[in-house]
Amino acid sequence: MIASPKPYQRGVSLPSSNPFQRLADLLDGETPGLDPIIMTIGEPQHAIPEFTAEVLTENMADFRRYPPIKGSPEFRRTVATWLDKRYALGGTIDPEDGVLPLNGSREGLSFGAIAARDQLDKGLDHPAVILPNPFYQTYAAAAHVADGEAVLLDAVAGNNFLPDLDSLDTDLLDRTVAFYVASPTNPEGYVADIAYWQRLIALARKHRFFIFADECYSEIYRKTPPPGILEAAVQMGEGFAKIIVLNSLSKRSNLAGLRCGFAAGDPDFLRKWAKFRGLAAPQVPLPAQAVAVRAYQDEAHVIENRRLYNEKFAAAEEILGPILGPVTPEAGFFLWLDVSRWGDGISVTRSLWRDAGLKVLPGSFLASDQSDGSNPGRNYIRISLAAPLEQARIALDRLANWMGDTQ
Repeated sequence: MIASPKPYQRGVSLPSSNPFQRLADLLDGETPGLDPIIMTIGEPQHAIPEFTAEVLTENMADFRRYPPIKGSPEFRRTVATWLDKRYALGGTIDPEDGVLPLNGSREGLSFGAIAARDQLDKGLDHPAVILPNPFYQTYAAAAHVADGEAVLLDAVAGNNFLPDLDSLDTDLLDRTVAFYVASPTNPEGYVADIAYWQRLIALARKHRFFIFADECYSEIYRKTPPPGILEAAVQMGEGFAKIIVLNSLSKRSNLAGLRCGFAAGDPDFLRKWAKFRGLAAPQVPLPAQAVAVRAYQDEAHVIENRRLYNEKFAAAEEILGPILGPVTPEAGFFLWLDVSRWGDGISVTRSLWRDAGLKVLPGSFLASDQSDGSNPGRNYIRISLAAPLEQARIALDRLANWMGDTQ
């Protein structure tokens, strides 16, 4: 579903508060039925790479320096090399103009729409910014700061939780400057295939808008590495025009606090964006970039990180599968569970806290209501599997028992 057209109102799609504040308000005054287990926040809890402290210590003196906005040459080369190897790009990423460091991918997601609006200069007061629904809340903030019209595309099970490209009409696409899409999807954990990426790329080039591909969960997968948008573009053989991929070390390497990510792709966009960021954006500290260089050169810690998550998904399948059927997504570290047999996501969240001491997140808090009042997350809850295996198993057992008792 796509939102019905209505007069533009600045910030209308911007959530009034973040999902976790809404959850706190929902459960305020409620007493947990058992010792609380928090399964809400997607903050990695696995160990950080062992080399992190060593690399920071070796580069401490560089905290005195103002870093170049384009990052160190070694950072750009290392990211380009990692992308080339991960996605078989054949050396097509330009390490000079095709990679930019970011203060976490969130920074790029937040301010990319401004650059897209200014660089395209479509002459519109409020150009369209297309978002999946549910969505990472930063996407809505991006539309807001760009003074764009946020257009929400419901991402539902029938379309692998990806925005339905068939729902887009020519007028909307011509007004669009930025299209945000995550693969693996957040929170559902589904993956865009090469054909989907290539179809979206073709639309972006035909209608002149930029794709901001959020691939932050690209390395947290079950068996098969998710294809990426750069990979799809290389197979088309037409370069990276209108494509910006964003990724970081937060999920891949459990380094959320390092605040180091990157944007890569369209060198013309990135070259111009770097000039603007040189006026407005904070640089990424050189010691953080040094850690990133080491992290992107090492896959052993990533493989172990993935193994730990997959242990927990195996436990979830064992414990919840007999009740819900298959629950394991293709990637990511969230369970996105349809709980409509027990009520909507909000009522189930409240009951799980009161009855079982489980804190989960209602799916509707990660989405926005459409103009008809519908919300694609209404029947879902999101459960993070970031916690250690033992704690995750206790939480999953409680959930299964609650579902069995209340059927």
